[in-house]
Amino acid sequence: MQGFAGFMWLLSMALILFSGFALIDAATRREDAYRAADKHTKPFWLIVLALAFVVNLIFNILSFLPIIGLIATIVYMVDVRPALRTLPGGGRSGRGRGSSSDGPYGPYNGGR
Repeated sequence: MQGFAGFMWLLSMALILFSGFALIDAATRREDAYRAADKHTKPFWLIVLALAFVVNLIFNILSFLPIIGLIATIVYMVDVRPALRTLPGGGRSGRGRGSSSDGPYGPYNGGR
């Protein structure tokens, strides 16, 4: 019986890490990337993934709510995240993602 309990604990920790990764990934994407990919909004996914993370922390893996959270996390990772990554810049927020020769109006081509 200890082996089963240990396995369930590892499964629960993996689920917590998986939903935590998805939440952090969703938080680092730009707001306009969600609209450009036509995948709801950033606050929607942050709320859904945060609820999934909290539910995974509180409830046992054998209850019903963590399964719903797992489904929401899988939908984000399989459908939303790849759509955001196909956008220019990968949908990531922040500057410094372009080439070192990029100027404020686009790439600098050396006066050609």
